[in-house]
Amino acid sequence: MSNKIKKLIDYFNSIDDLEVLVNPADRKRLSRDFYNYSPVLKEILDGCIADIVVRPKTINSIIAVAKICWEFDTPLTLRGGGTGNYGQAVPLDKGVVMQLNNFNKVEKFYPETGFVKVQAGCLMSDLNKVLKKNGRELRLLPSTWKTATIGGFISGGSGGIGSVKWGFLRDPGNLIGLEAVNVSASPELLKLDTQKSESLNHAYGTNGIITSLLLATDIKRDWYSLVIDCKEFKKTINLLKDFTSAAINLKLVAVLEKEIVDLMPAWFRSKINSHKILIQTTLGGLTTIEHICRKNDLSVMNLGKEDELENGISDLVWNHTTLQMRAKDKNWTYLQMLLPLNEESQFINSIKSVFDNKILWHLEAVSQQGVPRIAALPVLKWTNKNDLNEIIDQCRKFGAIIFNPHVLTVEEGGLGVIDADQVKAKIEYDPKGLMNPGKLKGWESRESFLG
Repeated sequence: MSNKIKKLIDYFNSIDDLEVLVNPADRKRLSRDFYNYSPVLKEILDGCIADIVVRPKTINSIIAVAKICWEFDTPLTLRGGGTGNYGQAVPLDKGVVMQLNNFNKVEKFYPETGFVKVQAGCLMSDLNKVLKKNGRELRLLPSTWKTATIGGFISGGSGGIGSVKWGFLRDPGNLIGLEAVNVSASPELLKLDTQKSESLNHAYGTNGIITSLLLATDIKRDWYSLVIDCKEFKKTINLLKDFTSAAINLKLVAVLEKEIVDLMPAWFRSKINSHKILIQTTLGGLTTIEHICRKNDLSVMNLGKEDELENGISDLVWNHTTLQMRAKDKNWTYLQMLLPLNEESQFINSIKSVFDNKILWHLEAVSQQGVPRIAALPVLKWTNKNDLNEIIDQCRKFGAIIFNPHVLTVEEGGLGVIDADQVKAKIEYDPKGLMNPGKLKGWESRESFLG
């Protein structure tokens, strides 16, 4: 252990309301997330371990840690529940990992707007329980919502269950405001409005220590989980579009190719060898879905109310589809993309013609700034990086927008372009570049944003 680390530990131990962890097993465990979904990231990140883990209990202790990291030029990486898939919570340059699980309170609910102010380390499942008492629920949920923190979702997520109606986290109207601590010579708690909060949304914790969030919520509804068997894959895409264009409430519409269905948990598989459409809708929506299915000679299986199910379809969608497949074989990995608008079937046929059955298709209905779209999280067996890049290149060639889950930076995993506002926010709130270094590609060219 270096003298610098020994001094840091001594300083941290002198701070009130701060838990300091230096045990190697704790440091290793709390320097991990689910990046091992990607063999590419696994190779890069397996050896990355923090020197120290801290768990602050008050704003003052967060400020004290930020000040010490500034004085010692020490990297600082934020962590929630560690449920991310892209290495967002992994410290590339060692240093300090700050886990915010003690910041877990729902601070205030605003009945006149449905907004909720909540601390960043609150589990999304706990937040939803509080909202339910007020007749509300979260708009957007990752498939890991039972163990994910709300701050981690805003910092590292993009969409999920609910995206069929509410779009992505960065769509206007989902994040209303936030509070965050900067890393500077004199750190302080910043209260950011809607506009200034945008640059911290989906920024991997690179430009501020988010302590609390102000979020829009939805009316609490009884959601029913439905499963539809369909023999023709092209027909599942047409039906997905029919359902999402109908005048009904939807929380989820997903399609699993039959080869994926065969690898799902036993309770979900059936004797019918077919593709499956998974839907969550209200009781009123069920009538319309049954009507559409009758017109197409298909039947609907109603599993019941989502809240009352021991096994629900929420555990089979978004990244949980890949999780279920990896439980059978760790060689499964995945991609993320937005399919070309109104050319989804042609796109999939084109990819199948090049790669035969190497890719299994998992589709999710989403809304992108109000426009219905189809996202895909296809799964494939890992062979090597060249084969993976060839598939990615072909998908781009045929018109898909790729959100690459096999890269480290915010930009490369998103739309592939540098967000000037994110870089400017980092310059303002983290001028030394200590927060989660290596994760914001635009920081390398920050000089072009100065002045």
